[in-house]
Amino acid sequence: MLGGPVYIALIRFIISLVGSIMLFSLMSEPRFHKKKTMVCYGSFSAVLILLACIWYVVDWESCVKTVAFAMYLCFSLFAIYMSKDHIYLSLYKLALTFYLLAVFLIGGIEVSVLFFHRNVWADIITRIFLILIMVWFIEKKIKDSIRGFGYYVENELDRFSAAVMMISILFGIGFILNPKSIEVTTPYRLYQIIMNLFLTGSLQFLVFRLYLHIGKEKEYEKENQLMIMTHRLLERNMEILEESVESGRRIRHDARHHNAVIAEYARRGQNEELLQYLEEYKKETDTGIAETICVNTAVNNLLSAYTRKARKEKIQVTLDVELGGNLAIPNIDLVTILANAYENAIYGCMEVKKQAKEQECFIHLMLKRKKNKLVIYCSNTCRKETELKNGQPKPESTGGVGVLSIIKTAKNFDGEYDFKNDNGVFIFRLIMNIPK
Repeated sequence: MLGGPVYIALIRFIISLVGSIMLFSLMSEPRFHKKKTMVCYGSFSAVLILLACIWYVVDWESCVKTVAFAMYLCFSLFAIYMSKDHIYLSLYKLALTFYLLAVFLIGGIEVSVLFFHRNVWADIITRIFLILIMVWFIEKKIKDSIRGFGYYVENELDRFSAAVMMISILFGIGFILNPKSIEVTTPYRLYQIIMNLFLTGSLQFLVFRLYLHIGKEKEYEKENQLMIMTHRLLERNMEILEESVESGRRIRHDARHHNAVIAEYARRGQNEELLQYLEEYKKETDTGIAETICVNTAVNNLLSAYTRKARKEKIQVTLDVELGGNLAIPNIDLVTILANAYENAIYGCMEVKKQAKEQECFIHLMLKRKKNKLVIYCSNTCRKETELKNGQPKPESTGGVGVLSIIKTAKNFDGEYDFKNDNGVFIFRLIMNIPK
């Protein structure tokens, strides 16, 4: 069944390799642009198929037994290089590709044996038909979902679980592709094939649903954090508004007294005293003017509100902000990052004060633009036992707000970030690209 002239072997090699490349490419993110990817895969396929044909001619028996595994091993190494996904995610997608490879290989053989008296062309046509059905189904139905699933797997799946899933797939497919049993078709053999493919496929479907659900839960958590952040920003704005209303009342009340004093100086003709009084009034007015932190209005208002809140909590605040008004990063993204970072810093300081009320706490926030980069640095007093998980602070260490929102926004601008607890000083650093 697996023998025949070399040109038959050539056709089978081409179908199997091209089918595997098509299926893997649909599920993975390519490292290069489309044209370069096609050229690389084409060159690789030509070399690999040529070597397989030479092997087939030189040693037919060993080729039939192991060529599929040898070709897939070579393809796996090359596919990992061509994929932009992380190594564990690429390996898992290769295992899924191997599963689909087994489906169309065994499907072609069994259809040929059962219905066409082991006709070689029936085997080849069935393989092509099954590959086209798989490609159509992935492209039209699950391409976006499986790439999104890959994102969730990459962020949620631990390495041990990924390894267990890949081993389960490979063991199951290895049993199906046993060269000695392929040539023997019995009802029991068909039952084994069907049940093995069903159970392996069901396992992967359940894993798909599980991590899709986990990923969506994370998305809901991010949205919830954004809502909490928006609520807290509204609280800060309400505080600013209340302060403005109270300041307006005080100014109107004081204005009546100032007008009365000025009128009295004018009636008495005391011009020198009047000028002196006006100079003192000017100094008092200048003293009451709100601090201008930077020329960017949105950032200035945000930092002013949170700085007032921090100082009310007796937290020492140091601001080092050099930011122009015309920044290509949208204000909503800047506010998302800064509000979360500042809010978490205040929360960290307040948690320290709960342990020791007399403990002096500080927040140092730096925001600077350097050429096409935006640099954000925030350090604050925190508990020494504050822990990080996967390089990120746990939600209970930040009040459950902010970190995921910061990361999500930073990634939109190819940002690089890190968090660390330096013996009771929590440090957050972020560098983002400023769009041209």
